[in-house]
Amino acid sequence: MIFIVVKFPVKPEHAEEWPQHVHAFTGATRAEPGNLWFEWSRSLEDPNTYVLVEAFQDDAGEAHVNSDHFRAGLETMRPLLRRTPEIVSTTIEGAHGWSAMGELAID
Repeated sequence: MIFIVVKFPVKPEHAEEWPQHVHAFTGATRAEPGNLWFEWSRSLEDPNTYVLVEAFQDDAGEAHVNSDHFRAGLETMRPLLRRTPEIVSTTIEGAHGWSAMGELAID
């Protein structure tokens, strides 16, 4: 599984509308074969930062970054950002999705 987390530092004047700006990109990515999840959150420490948690099957990453909607999404986001986003991207061998957190099991 390819697991990616990206922090998007949005210009304050665009922070409230960010979800609308990335709506088409989000929908197209979620519809990709091999996409496991693609979820946006907003930082509690900095309300002008959005965090994207996404995952793909091992063979789906290349198709994602080479898609037309990926390129269009980058161009949509570029003028709305304060600086270059930060990313963590890794492959987790043998993983296929979320697991239950054993340390906080709820019966």
